Amino acid sequence: MGNGNRQGRRKKRRSLKNMMQCLCSGEQLRREGGMDEMAVPSSSDSLATKDYYSATTGSGRSGQDGQLQRRLDAGNIEEAESSLREAGCLNYEEARALLGRYEYQKGNIEAALHVFEGINIDSVTPEIKISLAKIKENHRRHSKNYVPPPMSVHTVGTLFEAVFLKAQCLQALGRFKEAAQSCKVILDIVDSLLPEGSCKNFGAECKLQDTVTKAVELLPELWKLADCPHEVIMAYRQALLRRWNLSSETIAKIQKEFAAFLLYSGAEVIPPDLRSQKENSFVPRNNIEEAILILIILLRKVSLNEIEWDPSILDHLSFALSVSGDLTALANQWEELLPGTINRGERYYALALCYYGAGQDLVALNLLKKLLSSNEDPKHVPALLMASNICCKNPNLAEDGVNYARRMLENLNGRCDQLESRANCLLGISLSAHSKIAVSDSERIRRQSKALQFLETARRMTRMRDPFILYYLSLEYADQRELDSALHYAECFLELEARASIKGWLLLARILSAQKRFLDAESVVNAALDQTAKWDQGELLRTKAKLQIAQGQLRSAFETYVQLLSILHIQRKTFGQWKKLCKDSRDHAWNLELELWHDLAYVYISLSCWHDAEMCLSRSKAIKPYTASRLHALGTMHEAKGLYKEALKAFRDALDIDSGHVPSLISAAVVLRQFNGQSNAAIRSFLMDALRHDRMNASAWYNLGILHKAENKISEAAECFEAANSLEESAPVEPFR
Repeated sequence: MGNGNRQGRRKKRRSLKNMMQCLCSGEQLRREGGMDEMAVPSSSDSLATKDYYSATTGSGRSGQDGQLQRRLDAGNIEEAESSLREAGCLNYEEARALLGRYEYQKGNIEAALHVFEGINIDSVTPEIKISLAKIKENHRRHSKNYVPPPMSVHTVGTLFEAVFLKAQCLQALGRFKEAAQSCKVILDIVDSLLPEGSCKNFGAECKLQDTVTKAVELLPELWKLADCPHEVIMAYRQALLRRWNLSSETIAKIQKEFAAFLLYSGAEVIPPDLRSQKENSFVPRNNIEEAILILIILLRKVSLNEIEWDPSILDHLSFALSVSGDLTALANQWEELLPGTINRGERYYALALCYYGAGQDLVALNLLKKLLSSNEDPKHVPALLMASNICCKNPNLAEDGVNYARRMLENLNGRCDQLESRANCLLGISLSAHSKIAVSDSERIRRQSKALQFLETARRMTRMRDPFILYYLSLEYADQRELDSALHYAECFLELEARASIKGWLLLARILSAQKRFLDAESVVNAALDQTAKWDQGELLRTKAKLQIAQGQLRSAFETYVQLLSILHIQRKTFGQWKKLCKDSRDHAWNLELELWHDLAYVYISLSCWHDAEMCLSRSKAIKPYTASRLHALGTMHEAKGLYKEALKAFRDALDIDSGHVPSLISAAVVLRQFNGQSNAAIRSFLMDALRHDRMNASAWYNLGILHKAENKISEAAECFEAANSLEESAPVEPFR
């Protein structure tokens, strides 16, 4: 019995070999024992392999036949036998598919392509569609009255594989666009026939699912190589919006690649047309939003344990949300990660970065304190750097900033000059901020001296090549009224920044105004305006207007303010009430317009134009009704009118909003002095509080001198007047910081 089966298999293999030879030579083959005749092309239409081998080897038919026989190994014969068992014979396209695949497996790319190009897939597409439709229908209905389709699933799978291998051959030869078009044929056939794109009903033994999966993955890559970004995105969307019966890992891989392409390709395309979306559902408006949506979906899959954790998902999402300016949303994504997904210290640091970027410094600082605790990582240098950077900006936190910077220097221990120089710089900035809340003058001077010492150390370590250090060194010299040194380092900073830093131009103009070189300061601002885009000219124009006011050029100042208001109006109209701007830019624009109306109000008050001043204050109230600066301007107007009670109430309301608002502290003291019988202790309290917040305020020293004079403390009054005069001579039109 066994011998009979083996003889039968050998007989079939001999029959198949004869068939293959016949296909290559153009002869006709008849099945043994009444097999129907299978027509094959004549010599003029024979397989491409005949022409190819004749051209390349010049070895006649006998050489081709012997070579082909040696190449038909058992694996190919068995597969061909499977086709014979299902369809009764090999058709012309399937024979080419098998031969082409064999050449491809042997590494003969050009020969394989030559064979594949002889397959007319368009001519068999109708039969493929009919076959797939019948197979799917019979699987769904489990019908007993089975009607054989024109092609078996195995045959369709073989043809699809041939088209896919043809695409790979074209890819290997650098013909990427043709490769993509060939690969797309498979997906178009399946997509048109099966709207759901599911091949799961065709049986696990068929090649359809494997080939379709490979085609779905390969098509976007081929369009990338062909430099067709629009087609790339359409291919990715087709892959994700159709049900191709892909595995979770494959879908996640495609989603990650699509998100990366959307973020980094630079190609902007139309938003997706989601016809099946629910009403009021979110539709991405641009590449960034579409990438964010995909990446958030991937994070949800990680949380549901549908896919494995991949750090690159969060890396891409961090970039996308940072670009869009929504770092709070990024922090929420970090917080939603399941415990154990990432290291707790890494989570603390990433969250701190998010909240710091979102302007929530105290939240970031609290997270850094947890990270730097003894239970976590007290020697985490990046965390120490960020913590010091946060604290150095706030006088109330400056002492902590000093400690963090010192700890950073201890942990570095000379291992990195760049970080060590930055630590010295932050230590100097922190000491400078800490000096502002010093109780005694001697302590304040000591801290300021130390601050300059560390800043100079940082400058020497970087050899005048770090603009960050030079900027704060100039700022510190300016605060201490060493204006020549401040001017020198401000100019060095601008040179390093290629004269393209707005804050550098502003600092230089303010230093020149402190030297009473108003024309030079205005020239600097004009030079900066020539190099700055319209949307970024706000601070420069405001400084220019104040310089013109300082020179008594009120008409020119009004024209400058009108120019600035026009820019803000156009910007607001362009960006839809600034809703399209990121939060930081939007807040800056609102604050700039707010302070602009206050500046105009003060000018009108000085000219006793009460109606115009009230109009300016009403405009600022519409932007933000409760601010210390608006209430101070309102109080100043009441004071100028002689309405001292109303003025005092406005100043006290301003102090209720901001207890450290120095102009309101000074103005409250001045108004109190207008009332007979008021206690000098209350006036002194306001003035000393103002000096505690701003030791360099000339008006506070002047009014304190008047108080001492009224109390017959001539010596103390003289010292106060001398300090006020010195500070007034070196006061800028705007604060240096």
